Amino acid sequence: MSREAMLYEQLEDNQVRCNLCAHRCVIAEGRAGICKVRENRGGELMTLVYGRTISQNIDPIEKKPLYHFLPGTRSFSIATPGCNFHCRWCQNWEIVEYSVTNHRDYGKQATPEELVASAKREGSESIAYTYTEPTIFFEYAYETAKLAHQAGMGNVFVTNGYMTPEMLEEMGPYLDAANVDLKAFRKETYQRYVGAALQPILDNLIKMKEMGIWLEVTTLVIPKLNDDPEELRDAASFIARELGPETPWHLSRFHPHREMKDHPQTPIWTLREAREIGHEEGLHHIYLGNTGDESNTICHQCGQLLIKRRGFWVLERKLSRGKCPECGTAAAGVWNL
Repeated sequence: MSREAMLYEQLEDNQVRCNLCAHRCVIAEGRAGICKVRENRGGELMTLVYGRTISQNIDPIEKKPLYHFLPGTRSFSIATPGCNFHCRWCQNWEIVEYSVTNHRDYGKQATPEELVASAKREGSESIAYTYTEPTIFFEYAYETAKLAHQAGMGNVFVTNGYMTPEMLEEMGPYLDAANVDLKAFRKETYQRYVGAALQPILDNLIKMKEMGIWLEVTTLVIPKLNDDPEELRDAASFIARELGPETPWHLSRFHPHREMKDHPQTPIWTLREAREIGHEEGLHHIYLGNTGDESNTICHQCGQLLIKRRGFWVLERKLSRGKCPECGTAAAGVWNL
């Protein structure tokens, strides 16, 4: 189901420049970009994954993780092959790499209309574009998102944040929330372990905030890679200063995986120290992931329990019209569409 891509320009000698993500690949005829799913055919850039899903699941929205966006609801979650990053610790590397190589005969075909119908049938309140990087299947997500809005559902990106401003301008009107993976706060780490730059991600976080997209940020804390207290403080300071202290920060525990099996798992005390650093920098809501049950939402003003969770499941919700029932302080988030 390949089709002509959006957001590219034609260059000399039948080359094209893809303007979808911050790599801005210049692609020769017959070659593909870094993501391996956008290919130059005769001077036209084609997306090779339009309409082909490798995953369709019903997830709790908390699994994204999004804790302040329609808590307790279900999100119809989809992915296609491909990614524009090469993280050495990627937990989804098998579906990313295998499916890219075999994208022509791997996965399940589904039109945007069929996806929205499935989401409605399953009682989902949103569609999440996730598991692999949604930026690289932009055309598919874009068409689906427009239909989802028409059907009264929200749209969620779980993303590495490496899109271009042009892409955000197109997608922004249909994107309600995003969890952005801030993998580190040092450009050298991005260059060495991911194959990307840090600054475009920071710029996009600020732009999404300005566009009114609800933001939550996730950092996988990896021993000896991004767990230095000063780096964590710099990340927390950026979030609080540029995105607002109300922005939830998810600190996830690393488990040895893929090319980083020689790294130890993150000690729980490292995450707790990182949480303290985040609070010192003014952040109101910090959650620890892959640890068990440290996921409740608390009023930052008086300490009242607002949402009680166990894992990804909401057990109790005490918010009253988006406010703390004890002191009346408004809790930042999207509680209803």
